Order: sequence, then C-alpha cells, then structure tokens
Amino acid sequence: MKISADFTVVPDDFAKAAPPEYRNGGIPVVSFPFYIDAIDPDAAYMHWAFTDPDSIPVCGFEWIHWTVANLPIDALMYDFNDSHALAIPPDFSRQMPSMIPEAVQGRNSSASKLLGRPADPAVTMRYNGPQPPDKDHDYYLHVWATKRPLAGLNQGFWLNEMLHVLRECGETPDQGGIFVTGRA
Repeated sequence: MKISADFTVVPDDFAKAAPPEYRNGGIPVVSFPFYIDAIDPDAAYMHWAFTDPDSIPVCGFEWIHWTVANLPIDALMYDFNDSHALAIPPDFSRQMPSMIPEAVQGRNSSASKLLGRPADPAVTMRYNGPQPPDKDHDYYLHVWATKRPLAGLNQGFWLNEMLHVLRECGETPDQGGIFVTGRA
C-alpha cells in the first residue's frame, strides 16, 4: 500500500493557521485530503491513525489527531481515469458520519481528561489539525487495510483499542504511511 498527499507541509486550511470557519472551539477540524494506492485487492476495510510523535517532549505522549476504523473500501469512489486508486477528500472527517455511517472515528487527544476540555464529540471524535506549540513537528499518517471489519470498535474508540484489534484480527493487514510536517 502506498499513501501520498499533494503536500509535504500540512496546508494552512487543515492546521494551525486555519480560518475561523474551519475551526471548532479554536481547533482546526477540517481534515486534509490524501491518496491510497496499491491496496491489497483482497482488502475490504480501511483504518487509519494520524499522530504527532514530536509531541512527546512537549506533553509527555504522542498526540492523536485522528483515528478511523471499518471504512468500507467499496463506499469510496474509484476513479479509473485518475492517477490514484482512492482519494480521501478534504473535510472527510466531518462528512463521513452522514456519508458512511458504518465507519467509526475514535477519540483524539483532545478527549484526554488531563486537558479538562469540554467533551464536544465534534472535536474529540473527529480530526484535529496540527497546532505545534514549540517548533515544526513531523506527523505520521498510518493506514491499514483488512479483509474484515475490526470487531468491537464503536464511535469514540481509543487508538490503543484499534491497535489491539489489528494485532489480533487473524490476518496480516496491508499497511502504509506518510510523514507530513506541521508548521509552528
């Protein structure tokens, strides 16, 4: 599997410099577009995590920005005239619940009890764009594809739950990833 994007630095609309209409409670909530190519032809479901390993020295843990599980590949449009097999469009995180209700999104780090923020699911269980406080950070988008949906994951799952289910799903998931930079 190959993951790609039309950028190496997350564009302003999806990150720290997002305009007010792309924010919820000051947090960027419009997800960025990306592409998934060379997927195992037997795969039927996609899952991903977008995280910030560079946040560890800042807050003590890897910040989770977005997690998705059990997205049926057939629910996405293949454009055989396009150069990419699958395109995840901009703002997919906010559109997905009404477009593909069987897919689920997990909690991001904004849901942490340590932050004491209000538990607004539109913020805590969707995409949160990069907002590095100290310097540019490298973010990692990791995508997995499986033949069957991951059992037991519901809206608001935690990343560790998805990783446990992936490890014990009875198959070796197809996978790929990409690093992108978020500007401070």
